[in-house]
Amino acid sequence: MVRSVDHVDFVKHNAAAPLGFFACEAAGLQWLSAAADGVPCARVLRVDERSLTLERLAAAGPERSSAHEFGAQLARTHDAGAAGFGAPPAGWSGPGFFGPLQQPLPMAYSCEDSWGAFYAAHRLTPMAERAAPLLDTATVAAVAAVVDRCAAGVFDDDDPPCRLHGDLWSGNVMWTPRGVVLIDPAAHGGHRETDLAMLALFGCPHLEAVLDGYQSQRPLRAGWRDRIGLHQLYPLLAHVALFGAGYAAQTRAAAESALRAT
Repeated sequence: MVRSVDHVDFVKHNAAAPLGFFACEAAGLQWLSAAADGVPCARVLRVDERSLTLERLAAAGPERSSAHEFGAQLARTHDAGAAGFGAPPAGWSGPGFFGPLQQPLPMAYSCEDSWGAFYAAHRLTPMAERAAPLLDTATVAAVAAVVDRCAAGVFDDDDPPCRLHGDLWSGNVMWTPRGVVLIDPAAHGGHRETDLAMLALFGCPHLEAVLDGYQSQRPLRAGWRDRIGLHQLYPLLAHVALFGAGYAAQTRAAAESALRAT
């Protein structure tokens, strides 16, 4: 299970990949790339059940100007929209996945009218069940309380479903001479604050410039910083499930932050 680079192409390979894993990723890259003036994504060259071949990307150092442009492009990608909260990339009817190449977790698609109902039922609940054996009772209770508030619509607003990358941590943001290019999506219809919270989770170069660029195109709703923990809760639960209890304290902090946000 490796990523390899030859003289022209970049090949991701996993002989044990779940059925549809690479085709789903390819569909996500193509869907995100279709957003007018949005963030470029790595170009898909070939895909089969065991591998995905992409264009090779040249690396460059992160610059503040590139970060600002990335933020503006990301806002335009989000504004390209989706059919509903939890909707798959256009044309994709197979399974979804979240997590690393070596150990992807199942990620359900849906098409909900309410972001909170989608997030509670299709993100937090299944991932909390996976993580629960590694969490203490207080953390389990806090996560359950967040699920209840999401399901009740406490965090819903009038923002329509956005076209999300879905796994936008800094490792999936490639800085190149032509600006940022995205890789490895878990693309779906969701809330714009989810991608931004994911950027903040493990740090992103020039994050404030990214946010300034974003808000130059699409100002964020008041209180969005207070909701960062809410949107980070799902990937943190996934990290507990994948990598262990070392992420449990961060998960509890995110859940408690989400409860304070209400």
